[in-house]
Amino acid sequence: MRIVGGKYSGYRFTPPRKTPARPTTDIAKEGLFNILNNTFYFDTQKYLDLFGGTGSISYEMSSRGCTDITLVERDRGNILFIEKTVADLKMEGFKILKQDVFKFMQHCNEQYSLIFAGPPYPLKNLADIPELLFKYDLLKPEGWFILEHNPNHNFDDHPYFINKRNYGTTIFSIFEAPAAAESKEEIDEE
Repeated sequence: MRIVGGKYSGYRFTPPRKTPARPTTDIAKEGLFNILNNTFYFDTQKYLDLFGGTGSISYEMSSRGCTDITLVERDRGNILFIEKTVADLKMEGFKILKQDVFKFMQHCNEQYSLIFAGPPYPLKNLADIPELLFKYDLLKPEGWFILEHNPNHNFDDHPYFINKRNYGTTIFSIFEAPAAAESKEEIDEE
């Protein structure tokens, strides 16, 4: 595994041998970040990584200049690995939370401009994640949510779905939060 772009491009890391995570392949990461590079300025993003796994996607965000990163992961071994990698590379702005993702979403009172979730593919309630994310209002207006999944799931009919990309058995479904409604004051001024 390696960081595929940005400041730390080419840095190789080896996830813990017994990790329960399924790291995103380098080819899939390259494809995803080609899309994101054309849409976002990374240094202005407030980023959330759900099911952080080995931290691979968060490293890519940091490598490209993001300094407001929250990563949620419950496996202690993965968290220790992420903490070591972040320290070794002197990455800034990482907040690593050892917590269940669903409990985090339910109790989170912040919004993010970019959210990535790479849950385990056999997760029984994987299909509920987009609905819960919008129910708990975690995404800023016009922010993106990217869900990594396999071909067993299809989100094309979700009201906030905008696009998807396939990389073999890895699929990224992209959702966008609606724009903020005009404030009452703006409407009254007209």
